Amino acid sequence: MDKDTIVISLENVSKSFDGEKVLENLSLSIHDKEFITLLGPSGCGKTTTLRIIGGFETPDEGDVYFSGERINELPPYKRNVNTVFQRYALFPHLNVFENIAFGLRVAKYKEARIVKNVERMIELVNLRGFEKRKIDTLSGGQQQRVAIARALVNNPRVLLLDEPLAALDLKLRKDMQKELKNIQRETGITFIYVTHDQEEALSMSDTIVVMANGKIQQIGTPTDIYNEPENAFVADFIGESNILDGVMLEDRKVKFSGQTFECVDAGFGEKEPVDVVVRPEDVDIVPMEKAQLRGHVTSVVFKGVHWEIIVDIDGFKWMIQTTDYCAPDSDIGIYIEPDAIHIMKKSEFSDMFGDYSSYSEEFEELSVAQPEDEEEEEPSDNAEARQ
Repeated sequence: MDKDTIVISLENVSKSFDGEKVLENLSLSIHDKEFITLLGPSGCGKTTTLRIIGGFETPDEGDVYFSGERINELPPYKRNVNTVFQRYALFPHLNVFENIAFGLRVAKYKEARIVKNVERMIELVNLRGFEKRKIDTLSGGQQQRVAIARALVNNPRVLLLDEPLAALDLKLRKDMQKELKNIQRETGITFIYVTHDQEEALSMSDTIVVMANGKIQQIGTPTDIYNEPENAFVADFIGESNILDGVMLEDRKVKFSGQTFECVDAGFGEKEPVDVVVRPEDVDIVPMEKAQLRGHVTSVVFKGVHWEIIVDIDGFKWMIQTTDYCAPDSDIGIYIEPDAIHIMKKSEFSDMFGDYSSYSEEFEELSVAQPEDEEEEEPSDNAEARQ
């Protein structure tokens, strides 16, 4: 990835639909050969951002630049950008080869070049032997590969991907995550990927842009986003987190849950109220005599590699992920190392996340099973579909 080359810049971009602001003063730089993911819940503005980059929407305020040239009014077909939508929109009357070749034929490429480019794409997406197959005979994963090959065959500078894996089953989705990352590395094309799936973003991205309420909350590498979240929303959205009210007593010393803890953070005001983040996997279960905190186990769920335990500590429900089994209704002691405690400034998201009082496996599964909202649909005239 060439960090010195900025391909796309959004500068102070805002967008509203029907009087409702869905993007507010958003600025973002996207670099050459970068795999960047716009991550956030439905309605956060990530799909609208993608559509503005692709030319399907025009910002109400602000500017969009491509290689330094302002392109606000440039139509999609004149941008060196292609898009893969969640619904692949393949041509059912054309076979695999002709679906991939379609854009090249429209551009009136010579037949020899069309054959060469399409064969290269078929090899790249592992569809050798499928050239003459009809689209309706392909699996969802194979159709997705055709859509990606069609988008890449004319070698765009940037590829936009709007939830392209959402319709696939879990195993195939994980396989395609690896395939997409390999394709991006091999082609050197800048990928801009939209998803609400945290694991997807963490596993594929060079850079993650976390969004909420039409604003960017944090930009960073997957490691930075996970280990150093900037506010309670990011901490909660990226993985599981225990987020507690705390007070910084001084540099590297914080008080929460009625106890004083050593930490590694500094630069806060003396006795400044803060949000304290402790990841579930960073909590150690210890004998009572060595415990910093003591709690009562209210729930135990086996996750295969670890146990997921909900522990009531003075009325606050902690989540702990551990390989040590703890019986329900037992009392345990916990210990937290200084580098496992992350301090964040208070924000508009404080006190909204981090207590697992309402946590249950059944509720979580029902939430995941809810149908995708209108943001994940293909572009339409409905304002909510663009958010």
